[in-house]
Amino acid sequence: MSEPASETEIEIAPAGDDGGPPAADGPRTALGRHLRWWREVLYVLAFYLVYSWVRNQFGSAGDDAARIAYEHARDIIRVQDAMGLWFEPELQRWYLDLPAMGLIRVWNIYYGTAHFVVTAGALIWLYRRQPDRYSVWRTTLAAMTALALIGFASYSLMPPRLLGSTSQYGACYQQEPDCRGESIVDTLAVHGGWLSFDDDEVATVSNQYAAMPSMHTGWSTWSAFVMWGLVRRRWLRALIVAYPLATVFCIMITGNHFWLDAVGGLAAFGAGYAVARVVTAWSEGRLERREARRAAVAPPA
Repeated sequence: MSEPASETEIEIAPAGDDGGPPAADGPRTALGRHLRWWREVLYVLAFYLVYSWVRNQFGSAGDDAARIAYEHARDIIRVQDAMGLWFEPELQRWYLDLPAMGLIRVWNIYYGTAHFVVTAGALIWLYRRQPDRYSVWRTTLAAMTALALIGFASYSLMPPRLLGSTSQYGACYQQEPDCRGESIVDTLAVHGGWLSFDDDEVATVSNQYAAMPSMHTGWSTWSAFVMWGLVRRRWLRALIVAYPLATVFCIMITGNHFWLDAVGGLAAFGAGYAVARVVTAWSEGRLERREARRAAVAPPA
């Protein structure tokens, strides 16, 4: 994996700019800007709270929500089938036929936790070790996630796991299980995991139809690009590359996404990075001009 060239890159170092621990008042970028950890935490928390609130305003609410989300799912299936790539039911069936059902519960827990833990860890690691790369990748994460809201709002999509579900959000609500013959198991409901979307508390705060694009794919790809520049060992880089691949595999065998959702997640990542490059270049250009003006009016030493 190669990271796109950026003027914000610096040579890999084991810690701060000089190889020692970060400064007490926070890491400093090449342009001399301090990164305050508390400010970054506030940014992240505020952004995620707004994102979660906006995300959950769409999709699951309304009398026709399930019907619309199901129709969109059928559109996705038709597109994949026309390409000869509607393979999710066969893939899941093969996996669940493995000994011990492939430890599917582990994948359910992975699905519910890894994208938060790894993404947060990568962001903190980047902040401490390579502050010059931090701004562009932090902005990429924010822009990508904000762009995903457009997909959630404009294209509510029933995930594969709900196509045969009799839950209140499923395509077979108040009917027979798998009434439409989609043959996909809701592994979280059947085999358990970290939480269940059938729980009333979870259902009321989660948009059940926010599947396109897949932010599990987008965030895991972002994490891989961030962490690639932080390590040199080949086996660690192999693990980093494997992470988004494992995530795409996970979202399909657990029935949480179509593979086209993963393509949408990659598109959101690419668009988010493009936005971040523009925003970061503008911000750093403004800082350079401000410093140049200060230097011009400063009295000679």
